[in-house]
Amino acid sequence: MSQEKINKKLFQDRKRTNILSNPEQQFITYLVPRIPSWISSDGLTAIGFFGSLMVLASFLLGEYVHISFLLLAVLGFFVQWFGDSLDGRIAYYRNKSRKWYGFALDIVMDWVSTVFIGLGYVFYAPGDFKYLGFALVSLYGWAMIISQLRYRITDHYTIDAGLLGPTEIRVVISLVLVLEVFVPGSINYSVFLICIILFFINIGDTNKLLKLGDAKDKEEKAKKLADIDVQN
Repeated sequence: MSQEKINKKLFQDRKRTNILSNPEQQFITYLVPRIPSWISSDGLTAIGFFGSLMVLASFLLGEYVHISFLLLAVLGFFVQWFGDSLDGRIAYYRNKSRKWYGFALDIVMDWVSTVFIGLGYVFYAPGDFKYLGFALVSLYGWAMIISQLRYRITDHYTIDAGLLGPTEIRVVISLVLVLEVFVPGSINYSVFLICIILFFINIGDTNKLLKLGDAKDKEEKAKKLADIDVQN
């Protein structure tokens, strides 16, 4: 099967708008046929979750052993991306997709992973900066809720908020962690800035979501009136 056909097959169920979508999809298209047959979709989900535990461990080691252990999180985010991005794609490639099972598992594991990563920052951050961990998890949870409601209203699933998606967030946080190793304390202000950016992105996406909901309501009301006219 050609790379183009594989790419079309793997991403038929969703539209991506994030900045890194093209190179990311090309890389996934390259990787999927090379995944050993003994690694299942659920196995990849477990690998992704293990990556989240690596990020949590890096914060703990960075706090209680040495700050350089924060670099472990960069590898952890790659492992998380690998499992999270390929679990559903491998199911499509092997014609073993379970739409609603995979959807439910993906959302639950994304949330659990987000909580663990936020918890890691809470352990690492000093004083009142710990509250930023709670804020970051809450804001990302808000973004997740928006994506699920958008899916419910439009029947089109997307995991991106405009130009930003989970991959971009992983890259940004990885860069923040690298900077923290060389400039200790910088992570707290970086996380504060990320929270502000996520807040305004969520406000904008919530506004768009409400407009979609309003348009859907009007469409359904118009359809009901048309049905009544036909019956009469």
